[in-house]
Amino acid sequence: MSENTTPSENTAPSENASTPVLPAKPKRSRTPLIAGGLVLVAALAAGGWALAGGDDDSDVIKIGTTEASQPYWDVLVDKAAEEGIELEIVNFSEYTLPNPALAEGEIDLNSFQHLLYLADHNVNTGDDLQPIGSTMIVPLPLYSLQHDSVDQFSAGDQVAIPNDSTNQARALFVLESAGLITFEGEPTTPTPEDVDEDASTVVVRPVEASQTAGLIHDADVAGVITNNNFAKDAGFDLEDYVYADDPESQGAQPYINIFAARPGDLDNETYLKIVELYHDPEVLQSVVDSFGGTAVIVEGYDTERLQEVLGETEANLQASN
Repeated sequence: MSENTTPSENTAPSENASTPVLPAKPKRSRTPLIAGGLVLVAALAAGGWALAGGDDDSDVIKIGTTEASQPYWDVLVDKAAEEGIELEIVNFSEYTLPNPALAEGEIDLNSFQHLLYLADHNVNTGDDLQPIGSTMIVPLPLYSLQHDSVDQFSAGDQVAIPNDSTNQARALFVLESAGLITFEGEPTTPTPEDVDEDASTVVVRPVEASQTAGLIHDADVAGVITNNNFAKDAGFDLEDYVYADDPESQGAQPYINIFAARPGDLDNETYLKIVELYHDPEVLQSVVDSFGGTAVIVEGYDTERLQEVLGETEANLQASN
């Protein structure tokens, strides 16, 4: 699940980039890097790599994904080859397949999901797959044909949000961050029932995720929060949003997309080198281009911090069950 599609996406990355602020109205030149220092994935010797494959001792490192056709994979494969690492990108047709394949040793890494999806998988299966490096996050935008800014929304305006468990809580956090709703208490995984309607400006209208984009043309709906895949299919200008969440906000952290590995492979130098190569400027530029400028590259999250977010997310899911 890539990016901000249900399971788990700007200008060229810059070494001097500052933390992106995703404001009420987008700036066309906003930088796609979450600043926080370079991720020093591993201090590795310059000469040659001891290739560490899967359980079959193959020299080929297999990475599972649901989007093997994206051009940035070819760039990453070439970068790895320059370092003596042979990659095979394994495509899966369904989001439910890459994690079991990783757990069973059929692949060595996967990269298709955000931390929330991985947490949900671990909680429901008993697996203990872990993040080994960050990739990107896709801000979840609020679009509107009726308003140009959040302060133009009026009391009682309806906003359609996806009703699936993966994106509903995040959409509610977006509206709270925009100042359009207020929660009763401090829910970690909010639902519409947590919204204080009397203290809120807009009325939340949960709908099936694929219907959100189309409702932008409904006269009774002042705005929609929709994933970029549905927005793109509906012909939206992906940069013409009213508001989007800050990728560094607490509500957005579970939606950081990652490379996942088996728990015994978190110190594997070859795997860590692959994560480092993903953050090569040439690969990052291809990632941003591949996702139409909507990908925000996540830097500054080392493995330990990603594991902390995963653990917190798993605990929240278990508490809500």
